[in-house]
Amino acid sequence: MDDIDWGDLLFGFAGRINRAKFWAGAVLVYAIAFASVALGFAANNVFIWGFIAVANLMTIYIGLAVSVKRWHDRGKSGWWVLIGLVPVIGSIWALIETGFLEGDVGSNEYGPDPLRSGIAAAS
Repeated sequence: MDDIDWGDLLFGFAGRINRAKFWAGAVLVYAIAFASVALGFAANNVFIWGFIAVANLMTIYIGLAVSVKRWHDRGKSGWWVLIGLVPVIGSIWALIETGFLEGDVGSNEYGPDPLRSGIAAAS
């Protein structure tokens, strides 16, 4: 995880990421969301509420980007993020698939294996 391209991780929708990068992105999303809620309770200012709205939109975008790349790593279309819209079971399914299950070994239609691409390049 020492060579994370944060711009691509947080804002790009192409390629694949492993579970560690997925969790790094997820922790960042929750940290931004928590900070914006805390700021919202502390402030009663139109400017601050505008900032909170932008921060919330940013967390949605980042969450989608990270999740799509993780679905790609599982060999599935990014449209699988919509499974989270199914009440209860959809969120559980998405969490298990993206957060806990290993990605496809080797290259798939979405790119090279993020865990083994460095090993292949070094050989």
